[in-house]
Amino acid sequence: MVVEFMHPKEQIQEDLKAAMKAGDAVKRDALRMLAAALKQEEIDKRITLTEEQAHAILMTEAKKRRDTIAEMTKAGRMDIADKEQMELGLIESYLPTQLTRDEIEAEVRKAMTETGASSGKDMGSLMKVLMPRVKGRADGKLVNEVVKSLLN
Repeated sequence: MVVEFMHPKEQIQEDLKAAMKAGDAVKRDALRMLAAALKQEEIDKRITLTEEQAHAILMTEAKKRRDTIAEMTKAGRMDIADKEQMELGLIESYLPTQLTRDEIEAEVRKAMTETGASSGKDMGSLMKVLMPRVKGRADGKLVNEVVKSLLN
C-alpha cells in the first residue's frame, strides 16, 4: 500500500470542503484564512507554490499565532487566545513533525563539532550550517535559544 502525501494547499482545500459539509464554521473560517494566505503568496509572486514554500508560509502563520497567544494571554483575553490556539493546532497539522528541544540540541551539537563553534562570536557560522537542516521542522526562536544556551 502506497501512502501518498498531498501538497498542503490541496490538503487544506479537501479539509475545507469537509468542514463545510460538516457545518464546522470555526474550522471552515480558519482553513479559508490559510488557503487565502497561500493563494495570496502565489498571486504576489506569480508562482505555483512548492511544498517547501507552502510549509514556509504555514510556519509564518504559526509564528503569528504563537505571538498573538502570548500577547492575548498577557492581556487576559483568553477568548482570543483560545481561538488562536485552535488555529495554531490546525496549522501545525499541515506542517512536518516538529523537532523536540532535545533533537534540536543534538543538531546544534553536531553543527558545533563541524564548525568548531565554541562562543557567541561563532553563532553566525553555526547558524549558517544549522538552519538548512532544521528548516521547516523547528521554530527559529527555539533554535536560537538552544544555540545561545549551548554557546554560553
